[in-house]
Amino acid sequence: MPDESRHHWWVLSVTSLGVLLTGLNTSTLAVALPVVSRHFRATATQASWLLLSYMLVTTVLILSFGRVADIIGRRQMYVGGLGLFTLASLLAGFSPNATVLVGVRAVQAIGAAAIITNTTALLTDVFPARQLTLGLGLNVTVISAAQVLGPLVGGLVATTSGWRAVFWFNVPVGVAGLVWASLVLRRNYGGVGTRRGEPFDVLGAVLSFLVIGALVLTLSEGGAIGWASWPVLAGVICFAVFTPLFLWTQVHRVYPLVDLSLLNDRERGMAYLATLLVSVARFAIVLLASLYVQAARGTDSFHAGLQVLPVAFGMMVASPVAGRLAARVPARVLSTIGLGVVAAGLAVLAVVISPEIGYPALTGILLVIGAGSGFFLSPNTSSIMASVPADRRGIANGMRSTLQNAGYVSSTALTLAIVTGPLSPEQKSAAYAGELSRLPGADLDAFTGGYRIALLLLAALTAAGAAASLLRGSSRNGGTVD
Repeated sequence: MPDESRHHWWVLSVTSLGVLLTGLNTSTLAVALPVVSRHFRATATQASWLLLSYMLVTTVLILSFGRVADIIGRRQMYVGGLGLFTLASLLAGFSPNATVLVGVRAVQAIGAAAIITNTTALLTDVFPARQLTLGLGLNVTVISAAQVLGPLVGGLVATTSGWRAVFWFNVPVGVAGLVWASLVLRRNYGGVGTRRGEPFDVLGAVLSFLVIGALVLTLSEGGAIGWASWPVLAGVICFAVFTPLFLWTQVHRVYPLVDLSLLNDRERGMAYLATLLVSVARFAIVLLASLYVQAARGTDSFHAGLQVLPVAFGMMVASPVAGRLAARVPARVLSTIGLGVVAAGLAVLAVVISPEIGYPALTGILLVIGAGSGFFLSPNTSSIMASVPADRRGIANGMRSTLQNAGYVSSTALTLAIVTGPLSPEQKSAAYAGELSRLPGADLDAFTGGYRIALLLLAALTAAGAAASLLRGSSRNGGTVD
């Protein structure tokens, strides 16, 4: 049995396997998407939903699962989610067509949501207050390592072993994680169990799905079929109707899905806002960069993966440094500096992006963006999680993860809509399949112009996130508990 005096480190080893698994799953497909699209001869809509189905379901369920974990226990949720994710990864490799694969990806997302929503809460429960930021910083380092390995693994296995290996390599990692989690994790952590008598907010869960689903539909289909088309207009109307209804129910229910009182604290509220804005701004970078070098330059998946490595490498190096500095430097300072660096990197990339951009220039800019992200993530997360009681950490982390993942899916849908918007349906399919470089130069120029617009928008969102981070005040240190 693991040494009880070092239990928090054993729990970190458990969550690290889960984080590694979900992180690899996301970043491998971001690079291998053209290979999968070519195999199934996927339309532009099918190709985009291979990514969006997973992100949408994960985003919607993280919020619900955070609430459920506070009621039934984090161990049960974590182990169950890991098992479902592993099984779905196995089944994904047997998908006969793109539509079935989209559905299996949604099942994968159910398991991923149970893993993601419990990881930070588990670490906050078991780590001593003085070491919490270090623990969360190491967690971000593992996420970054997964993002380092993901493009390499995705590009390598897709190029050498075919599209099925993109999903099947998850299975042995998942099985190992299940065994280790069963040995290490205890039945109860933090305040789990004190809220077992509270009912689950089913109405809130349904409304949250409608709100986020309408947003994703609007962003993803606007670029594919036109912003004035009836599905997009329907998405806008649904979002406008269901968003205030969801917020009203959360304010008036006794046991809401989202505890909006968590936003009453200025520092925590601004940390949440920065989380959302930065997630929209930074998540699509790996996808955009890898898709661009494959579509515009004809690079294969493996070499595309190599070219986007600096984003994750920068995060991996910067995150533990930020975690140690956070014990002495306020989260507001570290996070704001990090976001300023990210915004500058995105602006420079928007200016220099072209099919002729050199490898040193691209990797240098991506390294800067990754390092800035690393300086933001762990202090910001720690400042949120250390500020809430133990029995509310599931819902607090659920809110943080939901905002983060809502940013991820919005980032993907919005940027893909912008960069492919000027293209015809055939050209869009060629872009997703990594074959746009074979088309006339005017098409490639339009594609590059869309990239510049998207990158400038992401830079502006990052600057807004930096402003939110700066406005949070400095009443708390990222490594202390109220």
